[in-house]
Amino acid sequence: MMNFDEYQAEAWAYDQQRDGDPDRALTIALLGLGGEVGTLQTSQKKLVRDGAIHLDRHAVLVEDLGDILWYVADAATWLEVNLDEVARANLSKIAARWPRHTGALPVEPWPRPAAVPSPPTHRIGPARLFDGAGVPVAQRLPRRLEVHIAAFPQADDDGRPPRVLPVCDGVPCGDPLGDNAYREDGYRYHDVFHLAYATVLGWSPVMRALLKRKRKASPVIDDVEDGGRAIAIEEGLSAFVFEAAGRASYFSGAPLVDGEILRLCRRMTANLEVGACTEMEWERAILDGFRVWRAVRDHGDGAITCDLDGRTLTVRPLTAAEHTRHAQVWADAVTGRRTGDQAGA
Repeated sequence: MMNFDEYQAEAWAYDQQRDGDPDRALTIALLGLGGEVGTLQTSQKKLVRDGAIHLDRHAVLVEDLGDILWYVADAATWLEVNLDEVARANLSKIAARWPRHTGALPVEPWPRPAAVPSPPTHRIGPARLFDGAGVPVAQRLPRRLEVHIAAFPQADDDGRPPRVLPVCDGVPCGDPLGDNAYREDGYRYHDVFHLAYATVLGWSPVMRALLKRKRKASPVIDDVEDGGRAIAIEEGLSAFVFEAAGRASYFSGAPLVDGEILRLCRRMTANLEVGACTEMEWERAILDGFRVWRAVRDHGDGAITCDLDGRTLTVRPLTAAEHTRHAQVWADAVTGRRTGDQAGA
């Protein structure tokens, strides 16, 4: 069982303001405490208003109260006060004013964790490997790949931004992509995000489909993990995060991602294999993805190297020769599509 002082010490290990101005750090802790109390009030409001329809209420309350406790501990540390001292002084004050009853706690026995997990560091650990030994090599995500992305104007130019085509090993990865928006925003380069998910999380049903790496050897895995629903979830998360990023300078210079975004990503994927990934891993995938996306958007093209074992993405501009080869792949893809359309007609 953990006592207050032990918790306070563990909580302090996660304070992200400890090297900054103490007054600013204390203000952040107090404002955070107020915000989390408001979140708990909102949870209670929903219970009173809606009744017991929220099946995850217990988990939400545990999270809300835990956040409150963390900010209390953090504020106490900045104020140079021990939580054990606070707890004892508080009980002493209450005992001097109110009678004590002997009733049991509302819920007993309390569930207790077997052990306190070791504090994680900024390292996200070894690569995730969701392709088990039983998966044929041809159906596994490649541990290293290079994808070239470049834009070319359409033959029937109507003033819209040029479409882009991702190419891997000289083969198109899907169809040419546009922004699909009234205002140009660079979403046509969003396959970069799928590459980031594959690289950092070891997960991307979208890239499995584009690279023809679906795990058909297992019908259940192929249907659940690599099927249409998982693809829709990934595409939906990419669009959601992109919209949120647009209100945050596309995470340029950002050291972190808002916790609500990370929690939604985990919640939407909780029943998939990627549900094993932490918020820290999602944050790395999102920030790395937008770092590469900004580079490709600004330059108009890019060669993206994905190292799934090292969980790293790097990007550089295409060389003149690579751009020429990409243009030929583009032309062949457009010609093939037109031929197919004519045959279908």
